[in-house]
Amino acid sequence: MANTRHVRTSFAAAAVAAAVAIILTGCGGPSSSPTPSGSGSGSASASSSSTPRPTGTSTAVPVDGQCATSDLTGTIAKGGGGAAGSVEVTLVLTNNGSASCALQGWPGVSFVGDGNGTQLGKAADFDRSTPHETVTVAPGGTAQAPLKITQALNYPEADCGPKQADGFRVYPPGSTESLFVKDADVTACTKDSAPTLLVVGALAAP
Repeated sequence: MANTRHVRTSFAAAAVAAAVAIILTGCGGPSSSPTPSGSGSGSASASSSSTPRPTGTSTAVPVDGQCATSDLTGTIAKGGGGAAGSVEVTLVLTNNGSASCALQGWPGVSFVGDGNGTQLGKAADFDRSTPHETVTVAPGGTAQAPLKITQALNYPEADCGPKQADGFRVYPPGSTESLFVKDADVTACTKDSAPTLLVVGALAAP
């Protein structure tokens, strides 16, 4: 009889233990997976942390925005001299508009001729060693860039195909419109195999 009572007691204890284990397992389930919280953690936090934030850098164009090509005129002024076989002049862009505007970077420059704006030879390479800060140009004000011109006569005529140019086509930085800058004292190489004769620096304040 004592053995029977002992077996029943052990069976009851085992049943209680099993029930407790089931309850604990049910309660412990959520702890094994992330739970939403009111602190914005988890995926919501990761999403917000990847959102771009303003940096406050000086790369934004100031004042009234980029200068319109239609408000600019170009001239060639004396430069810093030049090495043997080349000359350095200054490309000057003047703001003829009624409001301040901004220019930043390197202008596109090429020789043109034939009296109709036909490009002669290759467009200028960029001298990327020059500083390229954003330049604010007031009405009537200017921005300028150094322009190095290698003499076409440095090269054999058969390799260069020299031709007198009428001046330059200039694309202000960021613009798809160009302006003509007259300079009748320049010679271009017209052969496809000829080297690039022009190197232009970034625009800067005078």
